[in-house]
Amino acid sequence: MGSFHLIGIKGSGMSALAQVLFDLNNNVQGEDTESFLFTQSALESRNIPLYSFEDAPLSPIMTVIASNAFDENHPSIVRCKEMGIPVHRYHHFLGELIKKYTSIAVTGSHGKTTTTGMLVHAFIDEKQPCISLIGDGTGNGHPHANQFIFESCEYKRHFLAYQPDIAVITNIDYDHPDYFSDIEDVRNAFEQMTSLTTKHVIACGDDHQVRLLNINTNTLYYGFGMNNKLRASDLTVENNATFFDVFYNNTKIDRFSIPSFGRHNVLNSLATIGVALVVDRDLKTIKTQLATFSGVKRRFTEKVWGNNVVIDDYAHHPSEIRATLEAARSKYPGKRVVGIFQPHTFSRLERLMDDFAHSLKGADEIFLCPIFGSAREAVGNVSIGDLKKRIPNAQLLSDNITSDLSSYSDSILIFMGAGDIQKYQEQLLQP
Repeated sequence: MGSFHLIGIKGSGMSALAQVLFDLNNNVQGEDTESFLFTQSALESRNIPLYSFEDAPLSPIMTVIASNAFDENHPSIVRCKEMGIPVHRYHHFLGELIKKYTSIAVTGSHGKTTTTGMLVHAFIDEKQPCISLIGDGTGNGHPHANQFIFESCEYKRHFLAYQPDIAVITNIDYDHPDYFSDIEDVRNAFEQMTSLTTKHVIACGDDHQVRLLNINTNTLYYGFGMNNKLRASDLTVENNATFFDVFYNNTKIDRFSIPSFGRHNVLNSLATIGVALVVDRDLKTIKTQLATFSGVKRRFTEKVWGNNVVIDDYAHHPSEIRATLEAARSKYPGKRVVGIFQPHTFSRLERLMDDFAHSLKGADEIFLCPIFGSAREAVGNVSIGDLKKRIPNAQLLSDNITSDLSSYSDSILIFMGAGDIQKYQEQLLQP
């Protein structure tokens, strides 16, 4: 049994890691902002002590893990150094932890959280328990597990701290412009990651950038294209689910279904099936589990407001916005789709401005929220008005969202963003 203290414990990855460590019979505590974040509910359910920054009791015997959201000058990190307590960064600590298991890393510019959650759900098996760490703040540990499924993030090349046995690549796109210089830089990072993967790469072969990778590890490509060893075809939407045939080596395996919508979710399913194939999991069980996967937090989460459907989604990149809107069109054909979008970071909006405008035009109507900065980037060179100019008839959300949206009936209201856009939904949905 160890003793762990996590700085920034409410961060999605940090919260999930704290849960894993607790479930592995360790003493765990952490510190963070006093503001409530949805990621802390799972911590509280385990009675993991939470403290405000700099108020936590510390001991030299503790292993301290710090979130990558904070630099070396953060007061809590400085405090540990002054006490002579080493501070481990999240990705370095996780890289050491997974060495004890058969590790399955899920990475990609988009879709990695949903794919990780889908894979974890599909692999539920009392006889073969897994440890899991999902980017929506969900973590589970098991003392007798021999597999570790985790979300692996490319930002600042943090995923190069891992040497997974198996790596899933959902796609490669230009994002994190505050770090990556261009798409070639992003692709180079993923290529470096594959060189550290020891057994198998499961990659989306429909993605152009993925196909450009020089991969020396055994690779299974999946997708809709005929040039993929694992592929899906004959998609239909019926009974609130998406059905599709799966072929492996041009031989039909079975017809699968998922209770979600959009081609991107079918691709996520293929990634899961691909991992199952290389680790020799029972595909009938995988099929049954995929049919009951309800999704992860903040990914196409639905509620009702009057006779409208309110959808909460983490989409904060043009490609993700397109996928979310396509899923809504697939599930609710003929309905009016209204997008409420909050840009996340000034640099992302500045570098991808035209792409954002183009993707948001996929909604019938658009409301825009003020830009949400980050701990690393509080100000920038663009405003929400710059985006509004590029989208015909786009409106800025006022202080009274209920009034803004009161005229809508039998419509799909999609809130998209990675910041604090939930606060607008809470205003709308409050009794």
